[in-house]
Amino acid sequence: MSLPARLRRRLAAVDRQQWLAAAVAALSGAVVFLIALVVFPYHSTNHDEGVYLMQAAMLLEGRLELQAGELAEAFRPWFFIEDGGRLYSKYSPVPAAMYAVSMALFGEPRVTLALIAAGSTALVYRLGSTVADRSTGLVAAAVFAAAPMTLFTSAVFLPYAPTTLLNLAFAVAYLHGVRTGSTRAAAAAGIAIGLAFFARPYTAVLFAAPFIAHALWTIWRALRRREVLIARTDLRFGSLPDPVRRNGLTALGGLAFVGLTLAYNRRLTGSPLVFPYQVFAPRDGPGFGTREILDHSVDYTLPLAIEANSYALQYLGTRWFTGGLLGIAAAVVGLGVVLGRWRGIGEGVDPTAGLLLAGLFVSVPLGNLAFWGNYNMLATLSDPTDGLVAHFGPFYYFDLLVPLSIFAAVGVVAGWRQLRGSRLVDRLAPLFGAATRRRLAVAALVVGLLAVGGANAALLADPLEENVEPTQTFEVAYEPIEAAEFDNALVFIPDPYGPWQNHPFQPLRNEPGFDGEVVYALDRDPAGDFAVLDAYPNRTYYRYAYRGEWTPNPDDYVQPKLEPLAIRSGPSLAGASTVGVPNRISRATVRLETDSDTASYDLDSPTRNVTVDWTLTPDAARLDTVGTADRSVAVNNTAIPVDDTDEVRLLITLVDPEGSTFTYRQEAAVRSAGGSVEAVWPPERTVCPLVTRCGSEGTYLPDEPGAHPSWVEFETRLQLVDTTDPAAGL
Repeated sequence: MSLPARLRRRLAAVDRQQWLAAAVAALSGAVVFLIALVVFPYHSTNHDEGVYLMQAAMLLEGRLELQAGELAEAFRPWFFIEDGGRLYSKYSPVPAAMYAVSMALFGEPRVTLALIAAGSTALVYRLGSTVADRSTGLVAAAVFAAAPMTLFTSAVFLPYAPTTLLNLAFAVAYLHGVRTGSTRAAAAAGIAIGLAFFARPYTAVLFAAPFIAHALWTIWRALRRREVLIARTDLRFGSLPDPVRRNGLTALGGLAFVGLTLAYNRRLTGSPLVFPYQVFAPRDGPGFGTREILDHSVDYTLPLAIEANSYALQYLGTRWFTGGLLGIAAAVVGLGVVLGRWRGIGEGVDPTAGLLLAGLFVSVPLGNLAFWGNYNMLATLSDPTDGLVAHFGPFYYFDLLVPLSIFAAVGVVAGWRQLRGSRLVDRLAPLFGAATRRRLAVAALVVGLLAVGGANAALLADPLEENVEPTQTFEVAYEPIEAAEFDNALVFIPDPYGPWQNHPFQPLRNEPGFDGEVVYALDRDPAGDFAVLDAYPNRTYYRYAYRGEWTPNPDDYVQPKLEPLAIRSGPSLAGASTVGVPNRISRATVRLETDSDTASYDLDSPTRNVTVDWTLTPDAARLDTVGTADRSVAVNNTAIPVDDTDEVRLLITLVDPEGSTFTYRQEAAVRSAGGSVEAVWPPERTVCPLVTRCGSEGTYLPDEPGAHPSWVEFETRLQLVDTTDPAAGL
């Protein structure tokens, strides 16, 4: 089918530089998509990604909040606020809505990441062309697309690149309106900056500040003109001066989304002036003094702000901008060129566009001084390889990539043109033919590109390594989950960083209705776990656990396991636990305990193994016998009371002659109901050298013999008392 005539005419009007710009934008999107797919398949070390993806899934179902009821604490995602059983994000839904579009259309939210990168690159080209010319715009687009911070921050589900896309759209539309008088462009500018405000209010205000100042100046200048004063009684829209009409439309579009933002606040928090992030952490916003979120706080003073932001800007210039210091040097030259032409030293540069972009070097850093996020981003202020800055750069300064890229392009193009028109070239021209001169020019260009490309490749190496290493640990950790074929399943997951889902386990997200093929619930106390089990009675149950400590350090691998769970019940349950014993063990201590009571028994000189028989009834737990392979001893008077919902723990501690210990520990959630006792089985099992409780670092892995010493063995069974089917207790 042939293309429509209008589209053919538009394509025919596209020149070579515009095709090249489109190619650069497409390449930028493709590279970002590849990074997102290969480097971040399980998402990044910034757990905010899971928040936005959960919001995106909610929006696709028409939800602004989750309804978890009494199970809110079992299902609460990271950075969600709990309010009477409902859960809502502390973040704006705008970036999530952008991710939701590609989730709905393609089933893959990373498509949005690629489109945002490509769109931003194309808008940088347009903005650079407005500042100077298309050649400058093309170079600016390439510089922006190649920046390490563009590549890595754009490849994750965070709000910084989406907000910059909206800010760029605002800048391009605003300047187009200034240049042509287009009211449509002015209205589009208002919509874009309004959306940016809804996404990240403070970021949008800092970006828009120079443009707002320019708009007010142009309005004031227009209103001072005599003809306006004469016609001041004519209030028709069409009779208003052009700056008043355009900026009025821009303000109207922006204020409409400010109103939408306030309405969103009112819907979620109950007050239009209270943002969700303030409900989550009232002292987390811009300002000085005590800043606090969760259990982290600091006295954020102006000197500390200056120190933190100076490091952030230093890292931006030396590690996260294209070419590092070479790129910064080009930007300084370009800024000088623009300012010089503004003062009349030269021509060819739009002073409005250049000066407004230069204004970002003032508004963005000054505004960021009042935001303590730049301090938090730097785990150690003077170390660029520590903290989130090592993975994504100083992302609160993402907007500064725009003027840096454009001014660097101005500097490069101006330098190239100056070199071509220099006296040295004029003197050398007669010595070479036209073909030779072209070859030399190409050679010089290639050398320059290789120099910048080499510097940029060196800069990319560090963040690539910083982000690939955690991905390798994630791949190991999630292997049992990926290998499982869940069908109507409920999986209990641990909470190494506190009572949050998706912190750190971002891929293990629930459907917004908590009704997917697999539902993830936090593994809590017995009462909490039984409440979840009661709410999902007809599912297949699992427990996901791991041996080791989950830390941000990529060198700390964990050994995971996914074990099926069942609920054993009856009037009386008989348990048997057998553990391995190494040589030279002088004694063993057996303890059966709950939070309220303990029963114990000492066994001298155990050999090969220790077996403990025990019994659960609706109101008590009892040690029955303790023995080894060649002898067994009945234990009397060892019953301890069990609450209606309780945790029953069995500890078998081996002691060698020097006093060193090794403890086998099992913890079972139990509940009494209607004359029967229920137990979640198998229990959580750990093996702990030197201590009696060691958490996940001692998780027993029955299917991983190499995870423990060869003599370690930990078998446990539970069955109905007097059952005639031995297999029922396996």
